[in-house]
Amino acid sequence: MAIEAVIFDFGGVLTSSPFEAFTRFETERGLPPDIIRRTNAANHLENAWARFERAEVDIDTFDHLFAAESLALGAEVRGRDVLPLLQGDLRPEMVEALKRIKAKFKTGCITNNLPANAIGSLTGRTLYVAEVMALFDHVIESARIGLRKPDPRIYQMMVETLKVDPKDCVYLDDLGVNLKPAREMGMTTIKVGSGAQAIAELEAATGLSLR
Repeated sequence: MAIEAVIFDFGGVLTSSPFEAFTRFETERGLPPDIIRRTNAANHLENAWARFERAEVDIDTFDHLFAAESLALGAEVRGRDVLPLLQGDLRPEMVEALKRIKAKFKTGCITNNLPANAIGSLTGRTLYVAEVMALFDHVIESARIGLRKPDPRIYQMMVETLKVDPKDCVYLDDLGVNLKPAREMGMTTIKVGSGAQAIAELEAATGLSLR
């Protein structure tokens, strides 16, 4: 297999995961463990989170829908309160790896993100450091196109734009549900748990030294 392109998720891959912030928030407020993640996972294709990432609802509607969905699972959490928890810190080691990959292969980014005007959130375009985003040959943002992972069409759009065969691509994401469609298309997939682990697997897949 000759790799031609490496495609990245953004949050939780090039930045640290928001899950730690979710846990701190729940602990501080005495909420049931994992209530935020369970709310996100329930009916994950059509819930409040999915609709907001596709820019189908505004922030007020998202706030109310998320509150109702979380309450149904045991405790009310306002959607507005979750948004500030999403800001992750850039992982310098992953940015360095991306730079080295960029020198050899085509690069893409597929990100489920929120509308840029999401109040209290840095997950719109302001989060994306310009220097990092410039390293991608193509970026697909869910809130801009009205599709989100794991919809297979979003991966197809990327390979068509990059003009590559899925079998010649590596795809990195921190969520297994988002890796499945890429794997089914023939991509080599890497589930990101940490920067060091992801880089080791990327080195094995690409044959490059990334540190």
